[in-house]
Amino acid sequence: MIMTKTLTRRQMLFQGTLGLSLPAAPPPAKRPNILFFAVDDLRPELGCYGVAGIKSPNIDRLARQGMVFDRAYCQQAVCSPSRTSLLTGARPDATKVWDLVTHFRKAMPDVVTLPQHFKQNGYFVRGIGKIFHPGYDDERSWSVPWQTPKAPTYARVKGPDEKDEDKPKQKDGPAYEAGDVPDEFYRDGMVADLAVKTLRELKKKQEPFFFAVGFAKPHLPFVSPKKYWDLYDPATIPMAPNPYRPKDAPEFALTNSGELRNYPGMPADGPVPPALARTLKHGYYAAVSYTDAQIGKVLDELDRQGLRQNTVIVLWGDHGWKLGEHGEWCKHSNVENDTNAPLLLSAPGMKAAGKHSRALVEFVDIYPTLAELAGLPLPAHLEGLSFKPLLDDPARPWKPAAFSQYPRGQKRMGYSMRTDRYRFTVWVDRNDHSRIEAVELYDHQTDPQENTNIARLPEHTKLVDQLMAQWRGGWRAARNRVG
Repeated sequence: MIMTKTLTRRQMLFQGTLGLSLPAAPPPAKRPNILFFAVDDLRPELGCYGVAGIKSPNIDRLARQGMVFDRAYCQQAVCSPSRTSLLTGARPDATKVWDLVTHFRKAMPDVVTLPQHFKQNGYFVRGIGKIFHPGYDDERSWSVPWQTPKAPTYARVKGPDEKDEDKPKQKDGPAYEAGDVPDEFYRDGMVADLAVKTLRELKKKQEPFFFAVGFAKPHLPFVSPKKYWDLYDPATIPMAPNPYRPKDAPEFALTNSGELRNYPGMPADGPVPPALARTLKHGYYAAVSYTDAQIGKVLDELDRQGLRQNTVIVLWGDHGWKLGEHGEWCKHSNVENDTNAPLLLSAPGMKAAGKHSRALVEFVDIYPTLAELAGLPLPAHLEGLSFKPLLDDPARPWKPAAFSQYPRGQKRMGYSMRTDRYRFTVWVDRNDHSRIEAVELYDHQTDPQENTNIARLPEHTKLVDQLMAQWRGGWRAARNRVG
């Protein structure tokens, strides 16, 4: 069932913002296809990111065929703002999407989204699964209506002494489940099956395609077929090395893991008990492997249909996720664990296939990158920078910083800047950015886990002043540094 860039060379790419003419796009038949994988709550807990023990063979296969971006950052670590930013190529302060209820077309009614841009340039564009935030789809983005299969959340069956009304509703069920069910019982399995069928249909079309496939796991609840749980010995799964809050960080820098605590059996406050923490991480690992297997099915079908050689494949997780780090679970902050997310890209003819890049890239960069790879003009509103040059030279000079943000209520916003060595976060009054409430500074050379805020130490006063000046220059100054 279906529910429906005198200018530098790089800066010249952005002349579209001045209304200048751009080269005509190549004929549609010569353009590459785009296969666009979105994965919910996937942090870089993958084999291709050097994590031992995780079973992610299909994403790792894509990594060998493409490039892994070790330092890719979302613009806000929660679903809708992150996805909106990526799909519009505009940052949260432009989209005005900082929450889960605001649609970007309220502030940007005529913005051309990433898939919409491809549609307007002769592509057949289809989306299935979780792409935009659920309930806030954008019909202008697709050639045919967006679709997602309707599926049960849990395989749990009613016990002999339970009444129908006792069976948990979707939002009220457990935080994890090892269902003795086939892959296609849950939604991501259905999405994979629908994606396979869709690729067969796309093969027959004359126009190139932009095909967005969104997977919901490993988002809570951590439900997946039992065979994926069986891939792991929970005793060997490493627990968070820093299950405590950062020293001298402002109290509001982190939350209270509310998303997790909403599930039955989770403590209302305080630390998650060690045994439960291990089970939860086991469930996260199993869910990662489950989604990896579904991605593998789609990649296999792409090969079977002879489409791989002319298809750009991009895979991203919408933000990171804490698995007990800083004594927290879930996302909703500016820490490295939440803002750093997986990004892999494979493109026909790229020179550095199988390589990693440590360039600082941002999710707003994905839109201009895919457009450039397809030979499309760049819309005027884009706030990112195409990282296409990195596909041939992953170690070339690049942006000096990446920028994220996260609000705390209606009165406070934390703006975070990640440089090569530091994370620098400035908390301001949302109505008066000149009013600084707190500053965080973490040195990734000596403190990669961001355990100690050193912003207030007297020996770092000059460094804080330097970073503050850089932060005030913002993303535009960082983008313009790329030549």
